[in-house]
Amino acid sequence: MSRIARVKSRTGIYHVMWRGANRQEIFHEEQDRIKFLSILEKYKVKADLRIYAWCLMGNHVHLLVKEGSEALSTTMKRIGVSFVSYYNWKYQTNGHLFQDRFRSEKVEDIQYLLTVVRYIHQNPVKAGMVNRVDEWHWSSCRGYYGRPTYSKELHDCDYILGLFSGNQTIANARFIEFNESDNNDECLEEPAFYKRRLTDEEARLEIREHLGAIEIVHVKSLPKQQRMEIFREVKKIRGLSHRQAARILGVSASLVSKA
Repeated sequence: MSRIARVKSRTGIYHVMWRGANRQEIFHEEQDRIKFLSILEKYKVKADLRIYAWCLMGNHVHLLVKEGSEALSTTMKRIGVSFVSYYNWKYQTNGHLFQDRFRSEKVEDIQYLLTVVRYIHQNPVKAGMVNRVDEWHWSSCRGYYGRPTYSKELHDCDYILGLFSGNQTIANARFIEFNESDNNDECLEEPAFYKRRLTDEEARLEIREHLGAIEIVHVKSLPKQQRMEIFREVKKIRGLSHRQAARILGVSASLVSKA
């Protein structure tokens, strides 16, 4: 069966996701992430690509890009082939690293553009890997916050910040507030793997059922072993993120994630 052609974006802007085949890890150590970013930066320049946001997770990558001097699919193929070649050489393996071709969605209005930026930056927080968006070193968030990142040339933040204000100080403050705001953003999710995110009220009801006679407010005061057992049970609730569970239980997201 032939592949369905990608729908072209009127703005040339796309949210792109690459996932490891069978959800396998694609980055095993820091050097792998650095190599991917160096390849990304190389083809950003060659193809005159604009990169508004990026995030490297363990088994997938998120990019928010504007198509450059060649078709986006061509640029992504160059990046993918280069990284797979490096990966296979380093780990002495072969075969598919990525799950089929990259997935993408068109981004054609300002509100959704900003939503995708926030979604990408909050990926590590919602996965329970860090507590704050700027604690994750492998995304463009730290660059937006004026913090050290892989390369200042990798992402183009002036356009996004300009949407908040023409005054840089005001723009930075407004961006940070927006970037860290609570939300139920779901961008480019995969139906086969994702269920609708529970509302906080739905989540509380589900958590109460798992707790039995224990009140939610008392969980954080329980002995460590008992708390961890509860966290492990709560994590089985479909549609409940680690961050949401932590907020309801009054503990840190990292505690829930480590359980």
